[in-house]
Amino acid sequence: MGKPIQLFNGKDLSGWKATGKTNQWVVKNGILTSPQSGSNLVSEQKFEDFKLHVEFKIPAGSNSGVYLRGRYEVQIEDSPKDAHPNAVLFAGVYGFLAANEMMNKGAGEWQTFDITLVGRLVTVVANGKTVISNQEIPGITGGALDSREAEPGPLYFQGDHGPVEFRKVVVTPAIK
Repeated sequence: MGKPIQLFNGKDLSGWKATGKTNQWVVKNGILTSPQSGSNLVSEQKFEDFKLHVEFKIPAGSNSGVYLRGRYEVQIEDSPKDAHPNAVLFAGVYGFLAANEMMNKGAGEWQTFDITLVGRLVTVVANGKTVISNQEIPGITGGALDSREAEPGPLYFQGDHGPVEFRKVVVTPAIK
């Protein structure tokens, strides 16, 4: 793996751009915050194969996601802890791959994803537990920026389904 890249500096939106008409994203006390529904936030840097570490928190009833290469959404959602996992709940690759176990800590708690993406093969570790292991994503998920799967792409945070906060975003690119 290459050198880790801190994509969020804890101070401002440097390296990121909002999509849509209104940017609601702000940085408060070192936390990247979308206080209400609005624009998505897209990284200026693009990545091919990588490991991502992201820390996030959502309030009750909220919904977000992190898009890998801008094409594959890993779901951030206030899913019930006792829900049977499926591909539209917490840590699922939206519409395609379900987590094998519900590892959602619940609303208002800081949570982590450690995601490895190589080609279309994805591993998702949610709150320290591997919930998707080296499975192939069959195609782009809804909300994808484009369908050019062979090309590098940005990370993006869904900001149009309710409040969400991020405090750490580290990408470690693969060395080719």
